Amino acid sequence: MLLQPLDVSWLCGEYSWESYSFVYVRATPEQVVARLGGRWEDFTPGPFPDDPDDFPGPGEPLGVTSIGDWTFVFDPDWLGTHKGVITELSKGTRLVSQAALAVKGIDYFYWCEDGEIRFCWGDDDGYLIGTPDELVDTMADIDRLYPRFSYLYNGPAFLLVEHLTGIRATERLLKGSTFRWGVVPAPAKP
Repeated sequence: MLLQPLDVSWLCGEYSWESYSFVYVRATPEQVVARLGGRWEDFTPGPFPDDPDDFPGPGEPLGVTSIGDWTFVFDPDWLGTHKGVITELSKGTRLVSQAALAVKGIDYFYWCEDGEIRFCWGDDDGYLIGTPDELVDTMADIDRLYPRFSYLYNGPAFLLVEHLTGIRATERLLKGSTFRWGVVPAPAKP
């Protein structure tokens, strides 16, 4: 797959003062919500926040939508960085998670397969941890596209997502999707 840079300025600009997690799980939205401890029937339809003033904050509802065979979860907090949550969600399937707080230059990226973390960026040590053979060429392509490879949320994370899921998470795709919004129990502290 030939990687092409993705314009994420809409996210880095409008939402850069907020934290967020984007979680992609190859499962149905109902399965994902149930695995998170929520009740699908309690989730209500609504759009992706178009205005940063409408951006949900930590502890507020998360958004769930279907993109092909995948469920996309927009969490206004750090759900996608909780190792217990993402490994459990990935059992029997694939999960990819990216999280950022651009105002502080913090970003995380996880790729899980069947309950195991295959690749992560950030983690507690703030650096790339173990690049699997399947990502070596992709990482080399990303290094060529982003010579100053410092923050994944400025584009590289979206290219990794595209490589691992086939989803190109554009502004048009996310803002054009109908989400269902609701709450799930907060994950236990590690």
